[in-house]
Amino acid sequence: MADYKYSFPAYNSESMARAVGRDLPISTKQAIEVCNSIRKKNLLKAKAMLENVIKKKQPIEFRRFTNGLGHRKGNLTSGRYPIKTSGNILTILNSAEVNGQQKGLNTSKLSIIHVAAKKASGPMRFGRHRGRQAKRTHIEVVLGEVEDSKARKGSTVQDKETKADKQKKNPEKEKAQEKAAEDKKEEVTQKPAKEENQKKDGDKKDAQSRSSEKEDKSKEKTEPKTSKPESKGGEKK
Repeated sequence: MADYKYSFPAYNSESMARAVGRDLPISTKQAIEVCNSIRKKNLLKAKAMLENVIKKKQPIEFRRFTNGLGHRKGNLTSGRYPIKTSGNILTILNSAEVNGQQKGLNTSKLSIIHVAAKKASGPMRFGRHRGRQAKRTHIEVVLGEVEDSKARKGSTVQDKETKADKQKKNPEKEKAQEKAAEDKKEEVTQKPAKEENQKKDGDKKDAQSRSSEKEDKSKEKTEPKTSKPESKGGEKK
């Protein structure tokens, strides 16, 4: 038998487990509806759901293939009890769970990351049902470890509490942090005052230099020009 090509490219062999059922004698339409109802659910919850469907305690909601379907109890518009389809998918989930156990994965944290139903080649029936095509379906399942949302929220709350406890236990660090914050505030308040003082000093220096230049010019204008006396006679030899 040729190797089966899964339609899930992001498969990690170390942290995931998978299984496939080929040429199963079930309806493809019913398999699609069942797969849509189990996808992204916890493995244990999905198995319990399929067991209830087999016992006719819980119906599967049909959203796509709803031609001629009646209403069921609860908040369902239309639904059915696909017993044969649910039984085949349940066996595939069990085989995928066993594969995960062999890899050392925690089965309580496993969830259905990927599940898909594909139409297979249907052989022709023989005997008194000759001329009819049989229904065949491929089903593939991929499981992976995913933490519950409640556990994530609890872990985040615990992390926040531990950080607060550590801060309470170290009052010296709190004091040092407060001092550093006060020093930063003082620096921020002192910077504009220093800049203003520097500007004022620069303006004063400019004014003094201008006044000194004006005084020098006025002195040059008021002072008379002195001429050197010319020597009488020729130059001495």
